[in-house]
Amino acid sequence: MVRCPACPLPGRSAVSRTASPTQQADNSHLGHVVFISAAAAMGGFLFGYDSAVINGAVTGIQKHFHVGHGETAFVVAIALLGSAAGAVAAGWLADHLGRVRTMLLAAVLFAISGVGSMFPPSVQVLGTWRVLGGIAIGIASVIAPTYIAEVAPTAYRGRLASFQQMAIVLGITVSQLANWALNNAAGGESTNHLGPVQAWQWMLGVETVPALVYGVMALAIPESPRYLIATGREQKARQVLAEVEGPGVDLDSRVAQIESVLRSEHKPRLSDLLGGRGWLLPIVWVGIGASVFQQFVGINVIFYYSSVLWQSVGINESNSLLISLSTSIVNVIGTVIAMALVDRIGRKPLALAGSIGMALSLGTAAWAFSYRTGTGDSATLPSVQGTVALVAAHVFVLCFAFSWGVVVWVLLGEMFPNRIRALALSVAASAQWLANWAITVTFPSLANWNLSATYVIYACFALLSVPFVAFCIKETRGKALEEMG
Repeated sequence: MVRCPACPLPGRSAVSRTASPTQQADNSHLGHVVFISAAAAMGGFLFGYDSAVINGAVTGIQKHFHVGHGETAFVVAIALLGSAAGAVAAGWLADHLGRVRTMLLAAVLFAISGVGSMFPPSVQVLGTWRVLGGIAIGIASVIAPTYIAEVAPTAYRGRLASFQQMAIVLGITVSQLANWALNNAAGGESTNHLGPVQAWQWMLGVETVPALVYGVMALAIPESPRYLIATGREQKARQVLAEVEGPGVDLDSRVAQIESVLRSEHKPRLSDLLGGRGWLLPIVWVGIGASVFQQFVGINVIFYYSSVLWQSVGINESNSLLISLSTSIVNVIGTVIAMALVDRIGRKPLALAGSIGMALSLGTAAWAFSYRTGTGDSATLPSVQGTVALVAAHVFVLCFAFSWGVVVWVLLGEMFPNRIRALALSVAASAQWLANWAITVTFPSLANWNLSATYVIYACFALLSVPFVAFCIKETRGKALEEMG
């Protein structure tokens, strides 16, 4: 599953990074800070929901529009290209419209995409609405963690920033729950009607509800004090700082600190990422490698295609959606484990443990799928191998969630030198979107060719990630950002 960078906007460095470690928030204001952080994290919820909801609708789309593997891959993967564009545009939008207005724009795009996807006259038009939703995902993937970093008091920044990650996995889980419930209500077939439209159309359209909630919550939160100062609204910035950091905060000192950071910021250029011979710096290649490995283990096959995956080995549509829901719950559990351990045992140990666990579980799944017989609706998997495949899939998701799902974004936010951090992270994140797209667009054809061999490929990437972590990744736990070089 694609993860969201808890990092500042391109060209920006969060004010909270330079705040004094002894600065504490007034507990009486914690409730307010939690609310505005949760409101911003609704973008992450929609990020996860919109990314994964297509899983339940794939079968219905195929049957309704009479399309094959190529068209299916187009509809599922096209949103990821929109996400890449939205992530690139988010920094410019946030600096010109403000953080809150950018959130409102994302909410509107999510809502329009949901309504449009519910009533597509053709698969091509559905793809267009998916691109629009992808743009909203890209915007949300940048603006939410940026806003939280800029408003959160130093004493609570780490815990409040984790809201975004948890919101993403909860969005994925809720989307699978909604898919399963709608499919059951329609008698186990996503092409059956529920009122005027088919179940798969409801699956895509329900997104409008959380999108509207996101918009309403965005209207209730203050603008980032950093943006307010950057645009000359110092008095309003002082008011917001007092609200989120408590009445004891030295407003003159905080405003002066933010102004100092704004004046001294270095806006990196692409040339800053290049070494002496015109190649990207080694550390940038490491960031790109981490992003690519995170996707090439095939995690998004589980969240985008698990419904058709399990149907391809003889499980009916309703039960396949129930399996998708259970893997999403395992994803939440793994994410909680990662959040609890990443600062205790370090980034590298978690990543190594996850890589080994993913390689073993993917290899086991490949073995189980090699026993598949038949094709299409007649495909079956022996009971023993079917059970093994189910267990292996859940173990794979758990291993990914407690390691690479969280660790990669933590590393990308920490590993780069200050002067290139924002731009280098943007490059690595773009590589991740493209790798995600590559896996997503190729899986239907690869699975139709040889499902077992496809999982062998993913297992090989998981295995290759072990020496990559061991020899290329440097531990960042306990190090100040200024120590990275």
